[in-house]
Amino acid sequence: MRVVIIEDELLTAEDLRDLILSIDPKIEIAATLYSVQEAIAYFSSNPMPNLIFSDIQLGDGLSFEIFSSIPIKAPVVFCTAFDEYAIKAFNANGIHYVLKPFSAQKIKDALAKYYELQTNFSPDNNAINQILAELKQAQQQNVTKKSASVLVYYQNKIIPIRLEEVAVFFVKNETTHLYTFDHRTYVVNKSLDELQQLDQARFYRANRQFIVNRQAIKEATHYQARKVSVELNIDFSEVITISKEKSTQFFDWLTEGEG
Repeated sequence: MRVVIIEDELLTAEDLRDLILSIDPKIEIAATLYSVQEAIAYFSSNPMPNLIFSDIQLGDGLSFEIFSSIPIKAPVVFCTAFDEYAIKAFNANGIHYVLKPFSAQKIKDALAKYYELQTNFSPDNNAINQILAELKQAQQQNVTKKSASVLVYYQNKIIPIRLEEVAVFFVKNETTHLYTFDHRTYVVNKSLDELQQLDQARFYRANRQFIVNRQAIKEATHYQARKVSVELNIDFSEVITISKEKSTQFFDWLTEGEG
């Protein structure tokens, strides 16, 4: 069986690949694709796989755009940490999903669902198009909420911090924090997967550990040949890097502006 993985986070894609092969070493990972545009180009010129594992939110758009642009005949297992209404819609149409973080059991269940449905499965393109429109509308609403806030914990209190005050979201010791432009640090009761959906025009998910505000970026330089290092215009001691695979996407985002 040939499997294609669509996932914009390199380490997450590698984790998924390792889990799939640990469950069934006979599976061939035909390709790992990191963006909507890369996936469209791949499916336009390569044989269709037997099964696709795809994240919903990619750096350059929603993965549903792939399936509305190219006639995809293979079943899709969607991988996500958010948008429960979309999960329910796809589940009702017989498409399996995997909630992040991945586990061996979740991937095993997804593969079992594929084997169960492989003789009569076909994607419902009308359902995909409808959900794509709904998610695009929700995404646009998130982007335009410039005055939105995030709740943080401080001295046994819960207080709102406006997104425009946040320079960096980061994970340290398995706990999510935010760091403001005026050098305050707070604990946030949300994952980076959730936070990266708040305002994608303003914030960029650099890697598994950092989400950075456009206004906090001073410059970006090459780092250890295969990465890009992001230097901030605030006093922040951590090194923020972006993988080679995501660097083009990052620079495209950086030049777009907030509109």
